[in-house]
Amino acid sequence: MEPHYDGSGLQRKLADVVLGYDKISSYTNDTVYFGATVGRVANRIGGAKFTLDGKTYHLAANDGNNTLHGGHRGFGDVIWTVKKYKPDHRNPYITFTYHSFDGEQGFPGAVKVSTTFMILGKNKLTVDMKAKAINKATPINMAQHVYWNLGGHNSGDILSNTVQIFGFHITTVDKNLIPTGKIVPVKDTPYDFTKPNTIGSRISQLPSGYDINYALDINEGQEPKHFMKKAAMVYNSKSGRVLELWSNQVGVQFYTGNMLTSVEGKDGAVYHKYAALCLETQGFPDSVNHPNFPSQIVYPGKTYTNLMVFKFSTRK
Repeated sequence: MEPHYDGSGLQRKLADVVLGYDKISSYTNDTVYFGATVGRVANRIGGAKFTLDGKTYHLAANDGNNTLHGGHRGFGDVIWTVKKYKPDHRNPYITFTYHSFDGEQGFPGAVKVSTTFMILGKNKLTVDMKAKAINKATPINMAQHVYWNLGGHNSGDILSNTVQIFGFHITTVDKNLIPTGKIVPVKDTPYDFTKPNTIGSRISQLPSGYDINYALDINEGQEPKHFMKKAAMVYNSKSGRVLELWSNQVGVQFYTGNMLTSVEGKDGAVYHKYAALCLETQGFPDSVNHPNFPSQIVYPGKTYTNLMVFKFSTRK
């Protein structure tokens, strides 16, 4: 069979670019959140507590003294229901739903949650996460925890990948990765990806790799706002594959798989440190404890939405 080439002159070769497991049992015992929809509040909450309307809520602490991705049994650890499945639709999609009860992992109020995955055309994937507060005000901050390696899930590390992140600021963290409350410019730091740069070019200047939230500014100095904007771009020069991400969220967590240690994955692959990257669009971490951060509180009858669009292409 003759090789096929796309418009850029690159040979068209498909590859699985998402890390994961072969068996469902591996996902039930997963500790790295491969492909998980995480919540009720993604990322970390310092001290596993927060105060809302004068009442302090104590949460499940599953990351030292802190709460990570919703607690011991967050949204990434529960069984979701398939609400709709349209594989033959013009834009094939599937919708999952979950009912989070009042007091789950310590969070107030019941919440109805849904996540829809849809394929648009030949090269776009949309993920639409919604959550409606039912009877109490509650923080909601969901994220999609996909591990990407554009060279292929078993192609080695992602240090040579070029990344651009459309954020001029980060929310700084302490040694336990809990935000300090400060929002600082990335200029002249290893975190500056406002122009395309390889991941490995400055990663040695960091203690253990990238694991930080970027404020998705429109222009430097502007307040982050909720509307669709380009969040990030990733380019793998060996394969020519490009991933572009759009989001309506105010932040994106850039994570370089720092905690992957000999994880047995798909097709006999073993994933090591820096085997993939995550781009998790979200609200700012620990916003419930930092009044200067954009609020994540959703009031009864109101609906939270986290919409993201992943566009794939190739270039030389």
